[in-house]
Amino acid sequence: MSLEDEALAVEIPEATARTFRAPGRVNLIGEHTDYNEGFVMPVAIGFSTFVTISARADRRLCLSSEGFSQAAEFDLDDPKPVPTGEWSDYPRGVAITLERAGYRLTGATLSIRGEVPIGAGLSSSAAIEVATCAALLKNSGFIVEPVEIAKLCQRAENEFVGMRCGIMDQFVSSCGQAGKALMLDCRSLDYQLLPLPSRTRLIICNTMVKHSLLGGEYNKRRAECEAGVRHIAQSRPNARSLRDVTESDLKLYGDDLSEVIFRRCRHVITENARVIVAAKALKRDDLESFGELMNDSHRSLRDDFEVSCRELDLMVELAQRVPGVYGARMTGGGFGGCTVNLVDEENVEEFKRIVSQGYSEATGLVPDIYVSSAAEGAEEVTAQIV
Repeated sequence: MSLEDEALAVEIPEATARTFRAPGRVNLIGEHTDYNEGFVMPVAIGFSTFVTISARADRRLCLSSEGFSQAAEFDLDDPKPVPTGEWSDYPRGVAITLERAGYRLTGATLSIRGEVPIGAGLSSSAAIEVATCAALLKNSGFIVEPVEIAKLCQRAENEFVGMRCGIMDQFVSSCGQAGKALMLDCRSLDYQLLPLPSRTRLIICNTMVKHSLLGGEYNKRRAECEAGVRHIAQSRPNARSLRDVTESDLKLYGDDLSEVIFRRCRHVITENARVIVAAKALKRDDLESFGELMNDSHRSLRDDFEVSCRELDLMVELAQRVPGVYGARMTGGGFGGCTVNLVDEENVEEFKRIVSQGYSEATGLVPDIYVSSAAEGAEEVTAQIV
């Protein structure tokens, strides 16, 4: 930063600083359905990224983060911005996407503090994107609906950062509500908020492993799903994705599929159905049925989609033995990462003790265990911070 820029930043009164937060997320049920235009049911969790923003008199953005030693600065009028591969690509990509979408931004200094564990599959990237987007828009005088913020942030990650993610993470970080799960239709972006009883807690268990298969196997699963759809569409021309295929369709028209592709399709089709039934269970406060659907989801991911691993299976098996556990399953892409568990609040400490001890004895690894309730989506929290 030049001396002139430092002077401009110092001249901004401290009272003009505003702070915004956006949460990470965990997916309760609906895995590997998003890129098949299906249904998912994520929850915003009680770990957030906070962005404190102060207006500047120029058209520059100055970024710093407690989690990274390297600060960053760039010009909003840069005609050919390119990613650097650093952490700053996420907030910078949001700013560039907003500019390209017609939102002329005011320069700003942004200070970022994150409490979403990085690399745990809890979507720290979406949290920083959504918090930054909300901060930049308000700082520049724009009022934008949460769904549009989610779309803009997904576009930033797809087009600038270069990660071809779906919209689930940004959507629940922007639109989530405290005490609610969010059932999202990944085709239409219609969604409904569903009550999670206050007597329950979400417990996220990090296996502390991430097998190198993830990237290649993820792309392979997508290709296998697409191959299944192409085959079925020869008999069902209106089937543009597995979202449009029923179990009956698969039995009728899937005879010529390889055994592997048949199972991949069966997982996605049955998982979509599970999300719909799970939503009905939550509406009637039937946690036992909801939990069984979570357990069924894990078995399908393990046996039909084959994206689990020994550590995830062990973590789920340990959890299912604990009293007060309604359901347990792997969450995320697979081959390591986290499980999600719906647990009665009275059994949280027992759960942590039994699962941590059992997992450590079996693997030699000490798992990270996070306890959360369903949290509010993105919001300004200036009054709470200042």
